[in-house]
Amino acid sequence: MARESNAIQFKKQPPHFVVAEERFGTRLKKDLIKYRGLYLLFIPILIYYVVFHYLPMYGLIISFKDFSPATGILGSQWVGLKHFKSFLTSPYFGRVFKNTINISFWSLAAGFPAPIILALLINEVREIRYKKLVQTVSYIPHFISLVVIVGMLKTFTADGGFLNNILTAMHITTGEDMLNVKEYFVPLYVISGVWQNVGWGTIIYLAALSSISQELYEAAEIDGAGRWQQTIRITLPSLMPTIVMLLVLQIGSLMNVGYEKIILMYNALTYETADVISSFVYRKGLLEAGYSYSSAVGLFNSVINFFLLIAANYISKKCGESAIW
Repeated sequence: MARESNAIQFKKQPPHFVVAEERFGTRLKKDLIKYRGLYLLFIPILIYYVVFHYLPMYGLIISFKDFSPATGILGSQWVGLKHFKSFLTSPYFGRVFKNTINISFWSLAAGFPAPIILALLINEVREIRYKKLVQTVSYIPHFISLVVIVGMLKTFTADGGFLNNILTAMHITTGEDMLNVKEYFVPLYVISGVWQNVGWGTIIYLAALSSISQELYEAAEIDGAGRWQQTIRITLPSLMPTIVMLLVLQIGSLMNVGYEKIILMYNALTYETADVISSFVYRKGLLEAGYSYSSAVGLFNSVINFFLLIAANYISKKCGESAIW
């Protein structure tokens, strides 16, 4: 009888996964009701990403087809890896790949530490009005149109431009239009990018700095630590999780050199150092109507970024630092 009663009780009890599922559903329902305002605000963001980031992935299939607008995506002929092989064996592959790596590396090397350094300097300012002034002035370039930025750059570096005249007086340049000299393209691209984005990049680091407990600084000051020692021993270690996470994200987009600024700055004289994968895709896809070929090149670029992101996150986790997942 005891065994039969135990068997009956066992049958009446639902499996653990069913209980867990019911509990999760209950929690989700309560969460949706409690935070319905936040979920309503999230809906437009979700729609944006679904419409503009996930649904367009269907179009990647044309990378494996000879796409024709007349026949459509499904009606176009399947050619497999034809366009990938064509790009990898193209005489332009080595140039655009090398230029993309070169510009991305120097943009990361110069642009990543710049906001950290500026945030640390701003954090040391004690005069509130001056601090706000520095922040405002450093933010302004971020809101200037990229077309205006490149227009200013062309004016300043042209023959007779004030920046060109200064560099010529210092015997750094020869006085000719700097954007027509291939050796100057990468420095101009990187430096102008740092100037435009350094202030905006400090926002995250200043927010992280504001969350550091002031008691740590007070204790360090009592122990005789100066401002430099406090920065090394307290500030930088506290910022490290934020720094590592942003570094991993930037490495994951290392190959994404935006074509907008490139095509506004480059010309036939600077193709050798300025032409990158994104600008190559722009010319092949839009100007020459090579939709399948340019889609294959873009997919190749995205796959490299994906593996870079995985590798950077793995190395960060192995080194004991913060990771995205």
